[in-house]
Amino acid sequence: MSKAEALKFKDLGNALLKDHKYNEAIDAYTKAIELDASNPIFYSNRAQVHIKLEAYGLALSDCDTALKVDPSFVKAYYRKGVSLMAMLDYKAAQSNFRIVLKKIPNDKATSENLKQCVNYLKKEAFEKAIAGDDKTSVIYSLDYDSILVEKSWDGPALDISTSKKSGGDGVQDMDIEIKGLDIDYLKFMIKRFKEGGKLPKKHVFAIIAKVHQILKQEASMVEVSIPHPDISSEYSSDEVVLPDGKKVTVVGDTHGQFYDVLNLFSRFGHVSDDHIFLFNGDFVDRGSWSCEVALYLYVLKILFPRSIYINRGNHETNDMNKTYGFTDECEAKYSKKVFEAFAESFGALPLATLINQLYLVMHGGLFSNDKVTLADIKKINRFPTSGSSQPPREGLAMELLWTDPQPENGRSPSKRGLGIQFGPDITERFCLTNKIRKVLRSHEVRMEGVEFEHKGRLITVFSAPNYCDSTGNLGGVVHIQPNLKYDASKDDGEGYRNADDPNCPWVLLTETFSAVPHPDLKPMAYSKSGFGF
Repeated sequence: MSKAEALKFKDLGNALLKDHKYNEAIDAYTKAIELDASNPIFYSNRAQVHIKLEAYGLALSDCDTALKVDPSFVKAYYRKGVSLMAMLDYKAAQSNFRIVLKKIPNDKATSENLKQCVNYLKKEAFEKAIAGDDKTSVIYSLDYDSILVEKSWDGPALDISTSKKSGGDGVQDMDIEIKGLDIDYLKFMIKRFKEGGKLPKKHVFAIIAKVHQILKQEASMVEVSIPHPDISSEYSSDEVVLPDGKKVTVVGDTHGQFYDVLNLFSRFGHVSDDHIFLFNGDFVDRGSWSCEVALYLYVLKILFPRSIYINRGNHETNDMNKTYGFTDECEAKYSKKVFEAFAESFGALPLATLINQLYLVMHGGLFSNDKVTLADIKKINRFPTSGSSQPPREGLAMELLWTDPQPENGRSPSKRGLGIQFGPDITERFCLTNKIRKVLRSHEVRMEGVEFEHKGRLITVFSAPNYCDSTGNLGGVVHIQPNLKYDASKDDGEGYRNADDPNCPWVLLTETFSAVPHPDLKPMAYSKSGFGF
């Protein structure tokens, strides 16, 4: 009887998976497993849902369990290969795909994935073989005088000039000035992008170089504050104080969904002296307009350097870009060197932002060590002597980009296979130790766009509605602005101890939005990786 009931839950899980109700599908497959732990299909199907949710570590675990039950179960090998591929372990992935092809020699999807794994490993080996000891900066080595603007460009002209500063071992820094990059240029750029057009490569290189120059001046943890009408704040020398600021809007992952980014600004307001925006990483990959989103945010950063801030996400990294589409999109629309310039600029992106001294925002989450403080985040070196723009695979920078919350107290291995998961007690201790009120992060789809977690101490904000044209989620943003009901006379300075302090000086408001129509182009349309959603 239990096996018959288990099959019913499996069928329910299949229906929920087809309907993109992923969490409910996981619950159904879990109930099937509880009733009958001897059926590998249940584990393999649950692994497929974990893959959809990008919980590749959990998918890998389910595949391994399925193979313990039945070592010949082909789907488990395939899904294990997909999970390993997503975790960037191409060598282990190809081994699993080869097992599948021994059993099903002509399987098209497996053959394509194996081909991509082999090609990636060959390319990686080649790049290592030709790499020298010195890392050459693409941005600093560009000769703008030799780059011609395409004859097809009928938009505004830019006057680009550079001033390179040489040290004993070559170029150390560069100032770049771009005359003509103004609001009219921004409007023309948006119009051209909506028409399916591109910018001249010379303009793209200059925009990236200018943003890189701006970002290098920012700290690893940017501190941004806006005034409160009832507080005479004392600001540190590290803070960026915005005297005209009235609202800070935190935006989560946008993943190359250009038309949804346009809608976001249309609905919630535009970047200005009084409206500050913070984009919390993962603005590229997955969506097929990642170049457009990146250039849009970069031009805004040049025009409003103190009114828009951008944290680095785990997708602003080379390995993820090669797998999830941005590398190939750059090469298809512009050139390989444009991607390399973007990659270099990503290395200059801050890793966290502290708003009004009370709200810490990072892409992933908290740490494997309770002793980490805000001061430790500020000390992270984004510019190692090696010249590498890629974050390490361990340590504070990795955890800021990769970790996730869990409902249970304590810590556990990451469902993604990299980083950790942290519970409500970890978040509470971090907030109390550092005297902050809340942690805001992104990194995961939330069906309602925004979710308050960990007893109100943690907020996840995700801003790519109907992620990858398939998830059906809302996008969300979080606004931080003065609480007009705040009574300074009742503030004893200990309000941070209460996650829901009714007399907090600031109020956090959430808004959500749905996906808007876009041209008929699938996610990762330019990708050669063979790995899709």
